[in-house]
Amino acid sequence: QVQLVESGGGLVQAGDSLRLSCVTSGRTFSSYLMGWFRQAPGKEREFVAAISWSGGVTHYAHSVKGRFTISRDNAKNTVYLQMNSLKPEDTAVYYCAADNRPYTVVVRTTPTEYEYWGQGTQVTVSS
Repeated sequence: QVQLVESGGGLVQAGDSLRLSCVTSGRTFSSYLMGWFRQAPGKEREFVAAISWSGGVTHYAHSVKGRFTISRDNAKNTVYLQMNSLKPEDTAVYYCAADNRPYTVVVRTTPTEYEYWGQGTQVTVSS
């Protein structure tokens, strides 16, 4: 049974930083593409960032490029999202997601392309 558990969310001020973590269990973490999504109240879930199974390829939403960095530590079965220069519009529940196709070379950016999801962690940025 695959499980993803996010942590690291919180309440911060605009301009601050946060680092989210997502620990996975239940299968070989290092073989799969991982992604971060977010969902604000009343809005659809949107893509934030993704990282290939090897960590060699990353992709970001335009709204976070240059401010957020996705990374992974395969030895710790963990994917991270470093968020700098946070803005009030970054406020949302952030979700970690895992692909179900090993060694994929395609970066996936829509929620339906991911098989497994964490429970989410709230990030609130005050102005």
